[in-house]
Amino acid sequence: MNPTINVPEIFGSDVFNEATMKQRLSPEVYCAWKQCIQTGSSLPLDVANEIAEAMKVWATEKGATHYTHWFQPMTGITAEKHDSFIVPAGDGRVIMEFSGKELVRGESDASSFPSGGLRATFEARGYTAWDPTAFAFVKDNSLYIPTCFFSYTGEALDKKTPLLRSMDEVSREAIRILRLFGDHETKRVTASVGAEQEYFLLPKDLYAQREDLRLTGRTLFGAPAPKGEELEDHYFGTIRTRVSTFMKDLDEQLWRLGILSKTKHNEVAPCQHEMAPIYSSANSACDANQLIMEIMKKCAAKHNLVCLLHEKPFACVSGSGKHNNWSLATDTGKNLFSPGKTPRQNAQFLVFLAAFVKGVDDYQDFLRCSVASAGNDRRLGANEAPPVIISVYLGDELHAVVESIISGSNYTDPEKSVMRIGVDVLPSIPKDTTDRNRTSPLAFTGNKFEFRMLGSSQSIAGPNIALNTIMAEELSQFADILEKADDFDAMLQKLVCDTFTAHQRILFNGNGYSEEWRTEAQRRGLSDLRTTTEAMPRYVSDKNVELVTKHGIFTESEFRARNEIHLEAYSKIINIEAKTTADMAIRQILPAVSRYCADLAKNIAAKKALGCSCKAESDLVAKLSCGTDQLYDDCLQLNEALKSVPCESIDAANYFSHVIVPKMDAVRASADRLELITDKDYWPFPTYSDLLFY
Repeated sequence: MNPTINVPEIFGSDVFNEATMKQRLSPEVYCAWKQCIQTGSSLPLDVANEIAEAMKVWATEKGATHYTHWFQPMTGITAEKHDSFIVPAGDGRVIMEFSGKELVRGESDASSFPSGGLRATFEARGYTAWDPTAFAFVKDNSLYIPTCFFSYTGEALDKKTPLLRSMDEVSREAIRILRLFGDHETKRVTASVGAEQEYFLLPKDLYAQREDLRLTGRTLFGAPAPKGEELEDHYFGTIRTRVSTFMKDLDEQLWRLGILSKTKHNEVAPCQHEMAPIYSSANSACDANQLIMEIMKKCAAKHNLVCLLHEKPFACVSGSGKHNNWSLATDTGKNLFSPGKTPRQNAQFLVFLAAFVKGVDDYQDFLRCSVASAGNDRRLGANEAPPVIISVYLGDELHAVVESIISGSNYTDPEKSVMRIGVDVLPSIPKDTTDRNRTSPLAFTGNKFEFRMLGSSQSIAGPNIALNTIMAEELSQFADILEKADDFDAMLQKLVCDTFTAHQRILFNGNGYSEEWRTEAQRRGLSDLRTTTEAMPRYVSDKNVELVTKHGIFTESEFRARNEIHLEAYSKIINIEAKTTADMAIRQILPAVSRYCADLAKNIAAKKALGCSCKAESDLVAKLSCGTDQLYDDCLQLNEALKSVPCESIDAANYFSHVIVPKMDAVRASADRLELITDKDYWPFPTYSDLLFY
C-alpha cells in the first residue's frame, strides 16, 4: 500500500468507466453505447466488437490475461469463470483476442447453483449477458464484466436481472407522476442507494482455533466476557493501529475500483466496525457492495485478520447489519424525497411520500421477507437492531405535517387551518429532521429512507427489488387516479389526505424496542413475524405474486423459486450449525472438561491424604460432573433430532426452527455454564475475552 497515494488520480483507475470509454472508443461507438444505456436497445455487433477490443487492450495494459462474466446467482454471493484472451496463431504462438460476441454473451455451467426448481440438475447450461449499465473492471489479473444470468429457457437465475427490471418499473411510474406536475425534462428516475456495511475483525490465529467460526461464521459457544459493550467505549472510539492499517488498504483497493468508500469508524461492539459509501444507483450500489464484502475478507487476510460478516457472530453483544439508504433521483439532479421550496414542489414531495407510506403498509410482509435469514433471526428484535415489526419513522416535523393533513375532514372548508396541498408552503424541514430513531426499521432522514433491517452478509438486491416494486405499484395507482381527474388540485388534496389517513397505522415515532409497541402494533393489525419460517409463507402470498408479476419483475415460477431457495438455504445453514455444535461439544468441550475434572479429583485425593479440606474442589467436581452429564444428554437429543428432518422444504425449515434451534441453544447453554467453572488452560478454544479483547 502506497502511503502517499493521490486519491483523485487512482480513483476508478481499474474501471473501464465512461471517461475511459470516451477516450478509447470512436465518437460513433461511444454515442451508440450511450444510446443503448438511455433506451435499453441492443448493441449492433460491430459496436460490440469495437468496445470489446478497446476493453481488451485497456485490460491487458493493466496486466489482465483473462476475462470473466461476473454474475450474482441466488447464493447471495458472486460467481465467475475465467477464460484467457489467448487464441492460437497457427505457428506455435498465441495472440490475444476478445470479440463482441464474447463480451455480450457467455455460457456457464449452472447445474450446481440454486434454482428453486426452475431447472433440473442435468440441465447444466446457464447464460450470462453483459449489463452495459455497469462498468467492467480489472481485478486479480482478470477483466471482470458485470452480467445477468439466466437459464436456457429464459428464467432469471440471478439477483441483478430482477433488480434492473424493478429499477425500470419505478422509473416509468415516477415519470408518469412528474409529467402531471409539469416536469417534461426528466427522462429517467433512478433508485439511489447507499449501503452502510458493518463487520467484525478478529486475529487470524484465534479465528483458526475455533471450528464454529471457520464453518459457520459465528460462535456457537461462548460465555459472556466479564466486559462487554456496556461502557460504550468502543463506539466511535480511537481506531487501533492494526485496524486502521487494514482500513487504509481497504479504502485504496475500493477507490481503484471506483467504489465511493466515504466513512469508517468503530461500531458499538468490541472488534466491530463500519464502512459507508456515497450513494449511487441501486444497480451499481449492489455490485459495489458485493465487491466490498469480498475485498474486506481478502484485505483482512493480508493483515493477519479475519473479517466476519455474519449478523450475530457473538451472543450478548451487538450484531451487524447493513443500513440501506434508499431514495429516488431524476436525471436532472432532483431528489424526489426532498421537500421543495414552492407549494407545487411540496405537493409533489407529499405525493411521493404518501406513495411510500402506503406501499410499506400494503406490503410490509414483502419487506420483512426480503431481510429474512437464519443469521438475521439472531439479530432482529434485539436491542442493537430494529424490531421485526415494520413501521415508518418520519421525525417530529414531518409527522406533524402529515397529522395536520389527516386532521382536515373537508379540505374545501375555508375555516379549516389544515394545509392545502399545492397552495401552502410546507414548514422548513431540515435534512436530518430529528435525532435518528435507531429502533425504526424504516426511518426518513431528510431526503431518503433508511431501511435498517438488512443483515450484514446479505445481498442488497432483494430489499431494493422490494422497495422499487412497491413504490412502482403505488405510483402507478396514484397516476391512474390523477390522470383522470377533472380538478387536479382537488383530487391531489383528496388523494394525499385519504392515503395518509388510511395508512397512518404504519407511522410510529416511538421506541420500537418496547413491549408497549409490540402490544400497540398488534392492536393496529401490523405483522409481527419473528423468524424466517414465520415470514416466508407470506412471501408467496397472492398479493405479492400479483405485485411482482404485474410489473414484470418476476414470473410466478421465478418468484416461487426464490421462496424455495430461501427455505432451503435456511435449513442448510441450521443443519451445518447443528452438526458443528454437536461435534465441538462431544469432541472438544467434553474431553477438555473431563480432563480438568480428573485433575481436580487427583488433587482432592492428594489433599485428603494430607488431611486437608477440599470443599472448593469437591464442589467444582460435583458441578462439572453434573454439567458434563447434562451436556452429553443435550448432544444426544440434538443428534437424535437431526435424524428426523422432514423432506419438504417448508416442513424442514419449520422443523429446524422449532426443534433443532432450541436443542442447539440447550447444548450451548450447558457448555457455556461449564466454561464459567473450567480452568482456562483446559478450555479447548479461545473465549470471548480472547476474541473480543485481543
